[in-house]
Amino acid sequence: MIVAFSVSPLGVGEDVGEYVADAVRVVRESGLPNRTDAMFTSIEGDWDEVMDVVKRAVAAVEARAGRVSLVLKADIRPGVTDGLTSKVATVERHLAGGERGA
Repeated sequence: MIVAFSVSPLGVGEDVGEYVADAVRVVRESGLPNRTDAMFTSIEGDWDEVMDVVKRAVAAVEARAGRVSLVLKADIRPGVTDGLTSKVATVERHLAGGERGA
């Protein structure tokens, strides 16, 4: 499964990068495949391990902020691995070839 999530503190002002870095640090230290962009961090693994990492990432932000917002989206496909890379590769292949779907 791939989970894309965003965790942000509320009530701490506009500059939340330091708090978000605490959450991303938890994800990177997990050893699971992950990718962070401007809006979300995506992580890949089985249900229990991914949800544990998300829970710990939220706790890292919550430790410094009394209120936390979590947005989460999951792609649940048992047996599929390397989705973080393969899904993007498929799109890039279509872009390179100029292929268009119906």
